[in-house]
Amino acid sequence: MDRENWVTEFSERYASRESELRELFFSLYPWDDHAFEYFTDMLYRSYQDRRETLKEQDRKRLADPGWYTGRDMLGMQMYVNAFAGNLQGVREKLDYIRECGVRYLHLMPLLQSPPGRSDGGYAVSDFRQVEPELGTMEDLAELSKDCHKYDIAICLDFVMNHTSEDHEWARKARAGDREAQERYFFYDNWDIPNQFERTVPQVFPTTAPGSFSWCDEAQKVVMTTFYPYQWDLNYANPTVFNDMTENMLFLTNQGVDVIRLDAVPYIWKQLGTNCRNLPQVHTLVRLMRLACEIVCPGTLLLGEVVMEPSKVVPYFGSVERPECHLLYNVTTMASIWNTVATKDVRLLRHQLEQVFALPREYGFLNYLRCHDDIGWGLDYAFLSFFGQDQVPHKHFLNDYLTGKWPGSPARGELYNDDPRLGDARLCGTTASLCGIEAARYERDEVKLDWAVRQDLMLHALLLTFSGVPVLYSGDEIAQENDYSYHNDPLKAADSRYLHRGNMNWDAARERKTPGSVEQRIFDTLRILETLRASHRVFDQAADAWLPYTGDDGVLAIGRYYQGEKLLALFNFSESERYIYLGWEEGDFTDLLTGEKKDVGALELPSGGFMWLLCDFDKPAEETRA
Repeated sequence: MDRENWVTEFSERYASRESELRELFFSLYPWDDHAFEYFTDMLYRSYQDRRETLKEQDRKRLADPGWYTGRDMLGMQMYVNAFAGNLQGVREKLDYIRECGVRYLHLMPLLQSPPGRSDGGYAVSDFRQVEPELGTMEDLAELSKDCHKYDIAICLDFVMNHTSEDHEWARKARAGDREAQERYFFYDNWDIPNQFERTVPQVFPTTAPGSFSWCDEAQKVVMTTFYPYQWDLNYANPTVFNDMTENMLFLTNQGVDVIRLDAVPYIWKQLGTNCRNLPQVHTLVRLMRLACEIVCPGTLLLGEVVMEPSKVVPYFGSVERPECHLLYNVTTMASIWNTVATKDVRLLRHQLEQVFALPREYGFLNYLRCHDDIGWGLDYAFLSFFGQDQVPHKHFLNDYLTGKWPGSPARGELYNDDPRLGDARLCGTTASLCGIEAARYERDEVKLDWAVRQDLMLHALLLTFSGVPVLYSGDEIAQENDYSYHNDPLKAADSRYLHRGNMNWDAARERKTPGSVEQRIFDTLRILETLRASHRVFDQAADAWLPYTGDDGVLAIGRYYQGEKLLALFNFSESERYIYLGWEEGDFTDLLTGEKKDVGALELPSGGFMWLLCDFDKPAEETRA
């Protein structure tokens, strides 16, 4: 390790973190000086490989550490092939992405994966190659350059828990290479795997039961927590950690700004535990954070922790030792859809009370829909106070949101249905779950108006939260479910493809047609997004609270920051509601209409919302953006 030749910038960053790096590294890998030396050399090699334009971007972001928390930060998540065919196609569609106001573009898994055994790209066979049908690594770097010109950050999934069974390491392991087998969890018989199975919950009990698979070529058992073709990596082996961290830094050097750490709670395995959220996981994430701070400090870590809030929040780390910059607000998302079905806001209020009580420095990524299913990880202890039992409640939610419940306008499908346990999850686009699909099919304009209103209400709610709001591609034009996946043998068994359909560009053009559903959704979203960016009350540092409306069908959120006060109301009920908030001081104006409002006598239609603003520094007539 020739430190004398290190560039000053790298040397200073490394020196300020070396003590903690050593402490954490050797807590996982005691006495392995060789592995630590390799790790350090790898960091410097990655720094040297980073192009100068990215280094300059790092310096700018270091001078503005809250660069990603701005009120104008809006995300969009998309599959490259579904949106535009390939990476070059996305480059050609950047004008549309900019028209949507997007400043954070999450490209779903695009690294090389075997067809039919990829779990949607989450079984990576080469971390240094893009799937050929999507383009090349050079195409990714060029897209990144184009996005950076317009201040758009690129997010990419980093599948760190496992590799594909076709990965080079796995191929060598199957052939009997001992060093390669030590990168995974291989066992000569089922004795130890059976001991693991006693304490490790199954992820997909109906479609991929168990956490181990038999590898016939190696004549051994291998750990496969998710699917048999996804082999779990052994992070107790420092070679795995070093090489995977280098793979991550390679991606950041292509211009990836946000690394989504996929399935991060699972990455450390220990016999006799549930192999979830173990302390070593946090050590690994902190080490990866430090690696980024040294090599590419303008890069963010986004943790995918799809669990209850008590398990999610620790992945922010501490003030002294932060881990992820951003985490998914998954429980709030599920609670929103629970509210759509039940018309009762009490669980959502309870969930938001917990979120609003967290330090304002914690940055959540908020969303209504994403590429994945909706899992019903709700607070059933709280629901039990209202006579709701877990299994019957899950059945009701799934019946309502698949349209089986009498009168339900929602159209979704179940995923991983287990009728015995009631553990089915749910799939569908926002528009179809809100009733737009059914109303269009029935040609019922009254129902359609209500469904559009509900869709916009949910998006307004999303934009009311602190954090980064993220749209799922197509939601901006009310794209509906795509049932064609049923006819594709590679997709038919996975109902998540219901909401992963190709972007409907004919529908997108309808956003220019006055009065169309697409125009009503697209233009109103842009108005809401512009209002959010224009008013300091939406700042992440704002105080947020939940005024009591006296109506379990109506949610109210209050926000205050630097003289601006917002009252946001959302009517989830099936009828018009009259709300009294007369104790709230100030002269309020409806941000969308410019009308003055008496908060002591508010009328809110079913599926409707209001953003009411009081600017204590300006007269009421000047508060509209």
